[in-house]
Amino acid sequence: MKFPLFLLVLLAFAGPQSFGQNSPATNLAWQTSLDAAVQQAKTTQRPVVAVFSGSDWCKPCIMLEQEVFEKPEFTQFAKDKFVLAHFDFPRNKKNKLPAAQNALNEQAAAKLNPEGEFPLVVVLSPEGKVLAKSGYKAGGPAVYDAYLQQFLTRK
Repeated sequence: MKFPLFLLVLLAFAGPQSFGQNSPATNLAWQTSLDAAVQQAKTTQRPVVAVFSGSDWCKPCIMLEQEVFEKPEFTQFAKDKFVLAHFDFPRNKKNKLPAAQNALNEQAAAKLNPEGEFPLVVVLSPEGKVLAKSGYKAGGPAVYDAYLQQFLTRK
């Protein structure tokens, strides 16, 4: 199903509760559409880091966000190297996402996370090819930065 361009632009600015917004604390822009992320990756020749989470029910998802993605060290490392995308699947009514965002999240999950693994971090080439899948890794931003670094050196 195709979404009107204005709706995709609106979702890019509205996004999910924490990840999808440009947070002043992290100053990272997280795409909320897989198609938009892949298009940006092609344009910038940067890999995509697509994160699937359950922000209000999945403890490892919450830990990954707090220990890695919210840290300034990760922001500094990732900001000019990756296109970041986030697809959240909250369960609590108070965190319910707009129907259009749910549809975008479901589309991304159908392509990259059909098994419904949480958390799941998928690294894509700038052309949209899956390079790797990972979950929570203990050790904070240093561990994730080192893990993601390998995808920057591939030709």
